[in-house]
Amino acid sequence: MRAKGAEMPGKDCVKVAVRVRPFNKRERDAGGRCIISMASSTITIQDPRNSQSPRSFCFDYAYWSHSGFTRDCSGLYVPEEPGGRYADQGSVFQDLGEGILENALQGYNATLLAYGQTGSGKSYSMVGYGPNKGLVPTLCDKLFQAIRANQDSRQCQVFFSMLEIYNEQVVDLLSRGSRSPGGLRVREEQQRGFYVEGLRRVPCDSAPQVEQLMEQGTRMRTTATTHMNANSSRSHMLIILQLKQIFSEESITKQSNINLVDLAGSERQRVSGSEADRLKEGTAINLSLTTLGNVISALADVAVGKKVVHIPYRDSVLTKLLQSALGGNSRTVMIAALSPADICYEESISTLRYAERAKRIQNRAVVNESPTERLVKELKAENARLLQRLSRLGQEGRRAEDETKELRRLLTHNELQIRAIQTLWEQHLQEALKDWEQQYATITQERRMMQMHPYILNINEDTQLSGVVKLFIQEGEWDIGLSDSSPRSISIRGLGIQERHAVFSNVQRRVYLTPLAGSNVIVNGTPISQKTELQHLDRLILGSNSTYLFIGYPSERGGDDWSRYDYDYFQSELAAAEGINLHSLCEEQTQGDSSAVPSQTDPSLLAVFYDYIKLMPMVAEANQMSQELHKGVEFKLEIKNLALSDSKGHDLEKEIAVRVTSLENKQVWLWSKAKFVNRKFLMEELYQQHHTERKGEGAARAPMPRDSDPFWDPLEPLLLGSAHLWLQSLAFRIALEEQLEVLGSEGTEEAILQAQLLPCSPTGLTLGEDDILIDPSELLGKRLDFQLVLDQCCGLRWVQQARNRGVQIGFRMFDSAQPLYTPAVWHNVNPLLDQRVHFTSLHTSQGLLEHLQTSALVLELWGLQEGCRDLVSSLEGVRMTPEGCFLIDHAGATETATTVDPGSELSCSLRALQQDVEELRNTNAALKTENNTLRDQLNTTRTGAEWVRGRSERRGSSLRPSCDAEFARALKVFYHSMTSVRVQLQRLRRHRPSEESDLLGLRLFVDEQGGLLRDFSELLEQSVSSLKQDVAAIVRRKRERSGIWS
Repeated sequence: MRAKGAEMPGKDCVKVAVRVRPFNKRERDAGGRCIISMASSTITIQDPRNSQSPRSFCFDYAYWSHSGFTRDCSGLYVPEEPGGRYADQGSVFQDLGEGILENALQGYNATLLAYGQTGSGKSYSMVGYGPNKGLVPTLCDKLFQAIRANQDSRQCQVFFSMLEIYNEQVVDLLSRGSRSPGGLRVREEQQRGFYVEGLRRVPCDSAPQVEQLMEQGTRMRTTATTHMNANSSRSHMLIILQLKQIFSEESITKQSNINLVDLAGSERQRVSGSEADRLKEGTAINLSLTTLGNVISALADVAVGKKVVHIPYRDSVLTKLLQSALGGNSRTVMIAALSPADICYEESISTLRYAERAKRIQNRAVVNESPTERLVKELKAENARLLQRLSRLGQEGRRAEDETKELRRLLTHNELQIRAIQTLWEQHLQEALKDWEQQYATITQERRMMQMHPYILNINEDTQLSGVVKLFIQEGEWDIGLSDSSPRSISIRGLGIQERHAVFSNVQRRVYLTPLAGSNVIVNGTPISQKTELQHLDRLILGSNSTYLFIGYPSERGGDDWSRYDYDYFQSELAAAEGINLHSLCEEQTQGDSSAVPSQTDPSLLAVFYDYIKLMPMVAEANQMSQELHKGVEFKLEIKNLALSDSKGHDLEKEIAVRVTSLENKQVWLWSKAKFVNRKFLMEELYQQHHTERKGEGAARAPMPRDSDPFWDPLEPLLLGSAHLWLQSLAFRIALEEQLEVLGSEGTEEAILQAQLLPCSPTGLTLGEDDILIDPSELLGKRLDFQLVLDQCCGLRWVQQARNRGVQIGFRMFDSAQPLYTPAVWHNVNPLLDQRVHFTSLHTSQGLLEHLQTSALVLELWGLQEGCRDLVSSLEGVRMTPEGCFLIDHAGATETATTVDPGSELSCSLRALQQDVEELRNTNAALKTENNTLRDQLNTTRTGAEWVRGRSERRGSSLRPSCDAEFARALKVFYHSMTSVRVQLQRLRRHRPSEESDLLGLRLFVDEQGGLLRDFSELLEQSVSSLKQDVAAIVRRKRERSGIWS
């Protein structure tokens, strides 16, 4: 069922429709959640991280195609119930396509824009597949039906053009010649506006012919994207149908252009300030979509009455060609395609905002008509007058040669114009029919070959471009690669493809694939280096990312469903071979968080998995470009925060990052996803320039400055990993000494860090066992001092890999305003840190106490490289005591705290006063101690029963402190033993079998796991038993003492 908004006013506003597709296979498998709802023409979207703040948008049409459908016997998707809410392809065409067709027949220009992220359903709405035809083929069917129905009253001519815009270059997808360097040029004329010079216009007289041309253009698009190392999701495709209607009786010609535009994927990157790239954002590849957004925003501002000085039509090729569609002479419809999954929230809400701006645009459409037949009649009449004048000149016998020549020239020119007008259409149509016959013969030959031989089928990220290229493997040996010099060679293009890349052998109805030296060949996710027999539906990756599906002999095919082997399947298979799959990531999450529910998958985890799959081919291409351009840089995908947690022990949000390593000097960078994608665009531009120069098609350029090189970046400190120092001992004023494992982002051990937490006095003296607390609540409202001691870092993997490196430790205690960093240490695998930091809470609050009991101090290990700046502790906003201790717990410290300002006289005065106050407090404490001593001495002078009674009271009162101290010591021993138990538990969580383990390896793993479990059980039992024995002994001694003095 579709929902339609209010009718548009008299002005020609852009009409906007929104369509929500069903979950795709990845989203279903991962248990994706629908975050979009629809009521009438209103779309509501919920932020999966904050369901309390939904956003609503209203459009002209809203189509619910997410659920409530079934597939009939012919393969059509239809509503489950008559009148159901599901909007099928017919419903969409009825609202949008029929309006476009009606406008075109009336003589208006009409434009349909499809917008949305890659995989959101744009292509399905525009083209469709199988019997579920989209807007474009249905529009062509209806157009030629209308032409045949009105052929008595008008003569109609239809011209078809198809082009692609990638990296600001225009490619004619119907061109029969070689592609010109730099693409076709966009020109401007006063009457025509912007147009593509040299774009082929093919006459058509039937819908099947148009479909054939679309298939031809799609094939060309696949080849072009492979050749240019382009990604179809970043290219725009335009189909232009020119309809010319000649009305004989009225002597009027109406001409209209129908523009059908499939825009590039509208992915949005979440870029924080720290991820901003020093190099330009919005490269030529992104320029068209960025400029389109700017044009739409400017036109939307004009529509609401704002003064706009400039509308940037001329800033990109796409907006030049769409100028009439946006704010010009056209009736325009935009269909925005949405994914309903929670992991696509950022892209979906961006699409909705984009569409909301577009619906405000107002166009000025007019009927495009010209008096063509009247012109023909006038030319014929003028010819008749010229003939009469010539005959009169001949009869009068005059010799006006000049006048006679001029008259004959005019007569010849007019006759040529008449002949051109009347015969141009027929000639073009005959040429197009010849081409169509040749294409039909080629298709027939291809279908015959498919029934005789095995072949490989191209698989593309864009489903429209998948299955277009079929490379047949006939009997014998066939070289596959760039070279096409041999008659027994199969020519393919792509990054990383060698001149002779591999050899296919078809012997006795068996097909083998043999990689040649230096070539990359992957079969079913596994690289191969020797002759391998191929099976039906094997997946092949040649070079960096040329993906093919092997189709065996017809006898092997059966009724297999090939559709599941899409582009994502190839990449998921590659990721699984690297040990990255959704199951293992969920397992990692469950092991890291005992409260996780196994059946529920974290949306951030899904997003990371999809990002990993999406970036894998891009990383492979970047590595290949680095190799061919001799950059000496290697790229590798990493999952950031895969094994890391926050101070509470909760998993950190996982992200994809790309580790960049210089092979020459071992320098390392870590780029965010957004930064890498932007750099990849710039690498492609650099690679295209290099490719053009190598072919001799352009002038050689000067070497690129390092600051402009997309493969290089200034060095920055790298976060290598973190360790958790749990603070619970401080709540009992128990000293803690730990050897901490510093774990990297993916769980690797980066170093061992020796650290201590020492409760101390305000002057820094370490407290003894007598100061241990049984009840942490005794700290509330009192002063708490402790020191963090970082002794040594051992086994630094970062420095082992390259000795010219250094490290720093960073940490932030409780509510400190700024992180603190230790001084940098260089060139040492086991450096001594010898750092001691004193922290003070003047009045311990409940918040600090809860933090100590439930949280850890996260110690971050930062890696430094030569030429990299050190991390410096900032004292801005940091509070300190007069003794130089760092103040924490600002909620409790409302007095005696000052902000560090060394240059302030007031600060110095306050510090002096605080020192005086502290000295008075110390003096007071000393006097109290002396007073207590004198009181005890006075008690000893008492006689008789008073002395006995006094002694008994003192004995009873001293019994409690003695028992408390013993219990505190037992608690301290138990706490330290439980630290060993926690380390053993962490070791158990990280212990996993290898992905390549065979049966013997699994048995060894089970034995090791059993041993670790026994050790863990013994440690735990020993710790608990020791505590029980200590407590029992304390209770027994207390009873004995009570019995003696009772």
